[in-house]
Amino acid sequence: MSDIFMRYLSLFAFLLGTLGVSAAGAAQPEPWQMGLQDPAGSIAQKATDLHNLLLIIISLISVFVLALLVYVGWRFRSGANPVPSKTTHNATIEILWTVIPVLILIVIAVPSFRLLYYMDDTKNADMVIKVTGNQWYWNYEYIDEQIAFDSYMLSDDELQPGQPRLLSVDNPLVIPADTKIKVLVTGNDVMHSFFVPSLAVQTYAIIGRVNEVWIDVPEGETTYYGQCNQICGVNHAFMPIVVKAMARDDYQAWLLEAKEEFATLTATQPIQLAAVN
Repeated sequence: MSDIFMRYLSLFAFLLGTLGVSAAGAAQPEPWQMGLQDPAGSIAQKATDLHNLLLIIISLISVFVLALLVYVGWRFRSGANPVPSKTTHNATIEILWTVIPVLILIVIAVPSFRLLYYMDDTKNADMVIKVTGNQWYWNYEYIDEQIAFDSYMLSDDELQPGQPRLLSVDNPLVIPADTKIKVLVTGNDVMHSFFVPSLAVQTYAIIGRVNEVWIDVPEGETTYYGQCNQICGVNHAFMPIVVKAMARDDYQAWLLEAKEEFATLTATQPIQLAAVN
């Protein structure tokens, strides 16, 4: 019963979102938020569309099963059927309860595989960024630009007005908007996870392995927040991810400053591993 209640609660949140009354923020989680964060980029939009489709399908199935249980309980109660039926087979019903679920799975499979192949297409990227998970911070390396820097969470006394606690960092991952960016994710010690919900990107950072993902963000200057969601040690909760999207002109200006501050004289060595999709 609790499972059914949660499904209908999620459906209610989805309906609120379609009416423009969503409680979710554009780039970070909000108190009492229901549903997904507002999607940013083509992958996130497609993933949200698939989520909404599945939410409708599972809600319709739940309503149908509940109605069927109520009908069967009323129709075949002892008062209405003093002599129970001894029927053991019904070919029509058996065919229906086999064929209909297969059709439902096909309806789900088509957009699911389409999204999986879309997410896996890292070709023709405009730029490449290497992300390395460490205990307990991130390292970002702009391979083509030969700059790299570490990103640590800000302590409470370092926060500026408007910066969310436990989600802000000293050096965010800065990217240009409206650009296809390939992200190579690896680890330097234990397993970590690079997870930014609003961009629909989540992949593991494993030592000795490079995983590929790609992201694109819409036009406009926006900051997207995420966290490592793989339990990676005592300071796992203090390993946030901040992705700051800029207009291309502003990004180029930031890049000039970053090349002076973060030149890779002492940066990590070039990747020697074969990327694994």
